[in-house]
Amino acid sequence: MSNNKEHLAFGKKNYKWMLFGILLIAAGFFVMSLDSEPMGFGVLGLTVGPIIVMSGFGLNFYAILANPKSEEKLK
Repeated sequence: MSNNKEHLAFGKKNYKWMLFGILLIAAGFFVMSLDSEPMGFGVLGLTVGPIIVMSGFGLNFYAILANPKSEEKLK
């Protein structure tokens, strides 16, 4: 066998960003569940929670599109 390293689809930094994005999405849903208004029509359920969830999805989108080869060149 040769010394070829097995290449993953994403780099280590990408996986860290994805994990943080997933945690952000979960935190956003948790914040939405804290709303005391009926049917979630308060500030937490309509504004703060969805902003946190969408920022988590945006972070995951960035983590998928970020080029892992650029961080290998820095090393």
